[in-house]
Amino acid sequence: MRLMSDATSTTTGDAPHLVFDRSLLRRRLERAARLGPEPFLLERAAEDMADRLAAVKRQFETAVDLGTPTPALARALAGHAAVGHLFCAAPLEAGLSAPGVVADEEALPFAAGSLDLVVSALSLQSVNDLPGVLAQVRRALRPDGLFMAALLGGGSLSELRQAFAIAESETTGGLSPRVAPFADVRDLGALLQRAGFALPVTDVDRVVVRYGSPFSLFSDLRRMGAANALLERRRVPLRRATLLRAAEVYTERFADPDGRVRATFEIVFLSGWAPHESQQKPLRPGSAKMRLADALGALEVPLPPAGADKG
Repeated sequence: MRLMSDATSTTTGDAPHLVFDRSLLRRRLERAARLGPEPFLLERAAEDMADRLAAVKRQFETAVDLGTPTPALARALAGHAAVGHLFCAAPLEAGLSAPGVVADEEALPFAAGSLDLVVSALSLQSVNDLPGVLAQVRRALRPDGLFMAALLGGGSLSELRQAFAIAESETTGGLSPRVAPFADVRDLGALLQRAGFALPVTDVDRVVVRYGSPFSLFSDLRRMGAANALLERRRVPLRRATLLRAAEVYTERFADPDGRVRATFEIVFLSGWAPHESQQKPLRPGSAKMRLADALGALEVPLPPAGADKG
């Protein structure tokens, strides 16, 4: 693996709209590490990614775990038959498993064509320039290299969004961004194509977790480093009345008959390949050698002429 002497972005065009306070996000992750991270969601994503990689009949000699906030993914891939040497690049030293390098996901320190595999778990949903990150990953991969990631998707924490929206409108007369605007699965697939990946695939795992109270959810989010790090957040402490009303609304609207409340997490899995001549390509229009009706054993009935009566 070769590192670039100066990390540079391949993003072109206008500067991305800044959504996240990246320095605050790193402090949130540091706090989560001190509190003791809540691992269940990250471990689920890491194990799923390890299983998906096992289905790929390839050997990846040089791999990088990009941005995963704990060693969960590195542990899941330890000794994996498909992975040779795994390096870690994470925003915090606490997230590294040796060997590794502290690096920002938005400014990758890898030379072009130096990697066979890049994986990432529950990190890239918090970058400001996801198209730029994907372009950098694509550039760092060798031909026929694989990118695989898990991100929180647009349906995540929908219950929490609704509860805070109602609570803030009632207690403050306005709204403040509280939950990150995670990307939709269709948008993520389009971004893979835009970045130049071949054979892009996206799919979703929706996880519903039940908590004894909304406050247990709030605690888990802090221990995931997922507390509010939006740039447009209100810069004053959250009112106690707003927090209590949000918990009340959450319980009223999203509790099961036994009193436990639901929280939805949407994990979007992405994969794409750096283009290579050996990969499958779509057939050219008109190149089929058999009619669809013949292949299906069906009778082909011509359409009536335009404007004909339908009977």
